[in-house]
Amino acid sequence: MAGNVTAYFVAWSVSFYPQLILNYRRKSVSGLSIDFLVYNVYGFACYAASNTAFYFSASIDEEYAKRHSGHGNLVRPNDLFFSYHALLLSVLTFGQTFLYPRARNQRASPLALSFFLSTSLGLLCAFLFSSAYSAVYCLSLVKLACSLIKYVPQAWSNYTRRSTAGWSIHNIMLDFTGGVLSFAQLLLDALRTGGVRAVVGNPVKLGLGLTSIAFDLLFMTQHYVLYMDRRGHKDVEARLGLGAQANYGTVDDD
Repeated sequence: MAGNVTAYFVAWSVSFYPQLILNYRRKSVSGLSIDFLVYNVYGFACYAASNTAFYFSASIDEEYAKRHSGHGNLVRPNDLFFSYHALLLSVLTFGQTFLYPRARNQRASPLALSFFLSTSLGLLCAFLFSSAYSAVYCLSLVKLACSLIKYVPQAWSNYTRRSTAGWSIHNIMLDFTGGVLSFAQLLLDALRTGGVRAVVGNPVKLGLGLTSIAFDLLFMTQHYVLYMDRRGHKDVEARLGLGAQANYGTVDDD
């Protein structure tokens, strides 16, 4: 069990570095969806906040137990530290979009901005007018929503460009490993505590595992089967520097 927890924590934590390093080596964020980065930062901010509340708040943990047949929540220290680390690395990667060149129309879409504003307003209402448990649970649901949609802009960008250039496959391989191990840990925890219903009681962790596995398989198919672009970080600039795509794949003609 301890080995599985350690492996999942390491795999998912390390998965944030390849994209950061790739952007640094290329001195560009061309090929990387800005919407993906927006969803990533926002989602992990909600995840870190909800994990903090579930882990440190006795009242929220008691409320969770009442709603799940006396079983405590399954947030562990590794989940807590992972969420902080993920938020930090996501912010750093997003910060690179302000430092390195990108396409003129490579920006956050109205859809992403609308999602951020509407869900932020919903969270504010939840914290003002509902119980602390319900508000924190809403944070978890927002994170789950971000996880469900954040990969779509990048997958669409890869499709329209017919290439995965600018998108790190090493990030995907590590993320896939972390998703499988995270899901396995959740099942083992639930079986050990005798409450299989606790799996459903932690929708963020369950959703993270299953969603990341599905999208990682899609990205691996794009990279290794559909779009056999194997150019390095120097060659990719020749392709993306002059005809850089928009956030959803629109190509600049000038």
